[in-house]
Amino acid sequence: MGQVAPINSMETHLRRYHSGDRPAILRSNLCDSMARYILVLLFLCAVIAEAAPPPPPPRFRIIPRGGTAQEVAGSSITPEAYWHQALPSTDIPIAFRSSLLTDSKLATPAWWRGIYGFIIPSPIGGVNVTLPNFNYQYAATQTQVRANANSTIFFRQTDLVAGSKMRVNFAAPASAAKFLPRSVADSVPFSSAKLPEILSLLSVKPRSAEADIVRKTLKRCEETPLAGETRFCATSLESVVDFSTVSLGSRDLAAVSTVVTSGKPSKQVYTIEPSGVKKLADGGALACHPEKYAYAVFYCHTAPSTKAYTVSLAGAEGTKVEAVVACHTDTSKWNPKHIAFQMLKVKPGTVPVCHFLPPDHVVIARSH
Repeated sequence: MGQVAPINSMETHLRRYHSGDRPAILRSNLCDSMARYILVLLFLCAVIAEAAPPPPPPRFRIIPRGGTAQEVAGSSITPEAYWHQALPSTDIPIAFRSSLLTDSKLATPAWWRGIYGFIIPSPIGGVNVTLPNFNYQYAATQTQVRANANSTIFFRQTDLVAGSKMRVNFAAPASAAKFLPRSVADSVPFSSAKLPEILSLLSVKPRSAEADIVRKTLKRCEETPLAGETRFCATSLESVVDFSTVSLGSRDLAAVSTVVTSGKPSKQVYTIEPSGVKKLADGGALACHPEKYAYAVFYCHTAPSTKAYTVSLAGAEGTKVEAVVACHTDTSKWNPKHIAFQMLKVKPGTVPVCHFLPPDHVVIARSH
């Protein structure tokens, strides 16, 4: 029996049949059947694949340093809409609004250090109201006291009157770390026990300066609260809303932050204007302070013995500021070496202690 030629026409097929080359024909029929079967299977697979819903896209992706950070698949409600639905009587203060994620390219001035597409502020030159001052269990060094001796960081409540003069620097960071979408923030570990996992996720080397920042912020968020105080580190705008409404027991709230309305917010002498002091809250308020981290984290805490005010200030260089002031009426649980006591030369629990809030901090209180 000779070599079988390819079957490529009906004529060839009949010639082989009449010549008795039936095994070749059987083999050809089998191959044809298998080919048709494979084609049918491929067609069915294509139909099934087309009918099945595609896998959901990742909700969020972080572009490497210098790129953009954006939410790929939006949630059913935006953080802004969540805020306005829960807190209809107050706008989002600029300190939170500037921390909302956008598609715009993140600014990275020379005095910012970025990790994993987000930015961490390093200290701004000059005397300023810095975060450790708002950690009331923090003991200031003599070096820190001397460095701030020419600034009105803390003052007595009796000084909160029209005509009082105070030297303050209201400069705020030119940019800020961004809140993660809530679905992402809730899925990212945030505790000292998970530090190795967190550093790996953020692509941060364990012994780097960034790792030390992450470690300190986690520790700060896990500190034991003072008596009567409630603390929470918010990693999304929605979590700020939830903490505020639960802690203050109301949705009728006012959220404010310090705003420079005109001029340059440089260090200068400010004067409280004639009708510039307005009470915002007489107890029943909370404050949110930004923490250094790979993305926006606000350290929020209730302040049951705190009075909050908004104050209109006029600077010697023409700057106008609508500032937020917090006055603490009970400082008995503060560290005796806190910078406020060293600068005012008073002891814990003796007099109310007040301070301005920088523009990137927020006070939330029940509306009148």
